[in-house]
Amino acid sequence: MSSHRLVDRYNRHLNYLRISITDRCNLRCVYCVPPDQIPRLSHTDILRYEEILRIVRVGVDLGISKIRITGGEPLVRKGVCEFLAAISQMAGLEEVTLTTNGVLLEENIGCIRDAGIRRINVSLDTLRRDKFADITGRDDFDKVWNGITAARETGINPIKLNVVALRGTNDDEFLDFARLTLLHAFHIRFIEYMPIGKSRVHFGPPILVPEIKDRIASIGPLMPIEKNPADGPAERFKLEGAVGEIGFISALSHHFCSSCNRLRLTASGQLRPCLLSDHQLDLKSPLRAGESNEKLAEIFRRAVEKKPSDHDLAVNEPSGVSCQMSSIGG
Repeated sequence: MSSHRLVDRYNRHLNYLRISITDRCNLRCVYCVPPDQIPRLSHTDILRYEEILRIVRVGVDLGISKIRITGGEPLVRKGVCEFLAAISQMAGLEEVTLTTNGVLLEENIGCIRDAGIRRINVSLDTLRRDKFADITGRDDFDKVWNGITAARETGINPIKLNVVALRGTNDDEFLDFARLTLLHAFHIRFIEYMPIGKSRVHFGPPILVPEIKDRIASIGPLMPIEKNPADGPAERFKLEGAVGEIGFISALSHHFCSSCNRLRLTASGQLRPCLLSDHQLDLKSPLRAGESNEKLAEIFRRAVEKKPSDHDLAVNEPSGVSCQMSSIGG
């Protein structure tokens, strides 16, 4: 199969594939899990590791160079370290990263590093044990923090801590998170809350990046960090004297659609051109029907053709994305 770059109608070069390897999660975060139980995918509905690896090979031939493994919670899936090793060794990939909630990080950090993973994101919306239990449904803050510490001691760098900004829930901790960068080389990422699927709670008017910046500026000026071509959508800053950095992802207030380079593969084998749209193309069925790699590549190309110019997620008018984030892969 000949190499062919994935360039959409708006001249965006799509070289980044985010892969959900499971819809299972060991937490029940209030903004992710709906009040009624989410139907779980059966084992036969979820892509097998060898199927994911084949899809990635097709993607690499089309110009995919960056992979992020997500879930659900990827570390709950059996055999994940062997899978991470296989994908990290794949020729043509420049970066393979992992997003986790951190609960199982400490016990797996050795095999994660041995698999070749050097960059991780940890979802952490609070630094307070009681609040962690309220948000996630489990009293596992110590496990998460021990995992982050183990990752740092093992040499994983950068460690990004993803903080979803929730009004009335964790907005009193923004300064605490920012101050972490004065002591540790963490990359703190404040993310505007995006209403996707069903949620058990309503957080009121969203806290947008300008407000978060204003609050953090009370402890010192935010000094911009020049972006490089491999950076994601975050605006990057440092506090004076900090060893870490602070980033802001403004999906609502100043969306980054014009530079989006991402496709998403769901745990059930659907290729999604945009996180904030329910449009998706089926890769699993033709793959299991024995179709050629060229046929799978054509599905990639069709997905790229369908990628919208931007999303319709307005600040006060939530989009109608019906799928849950756990099945899409964040």
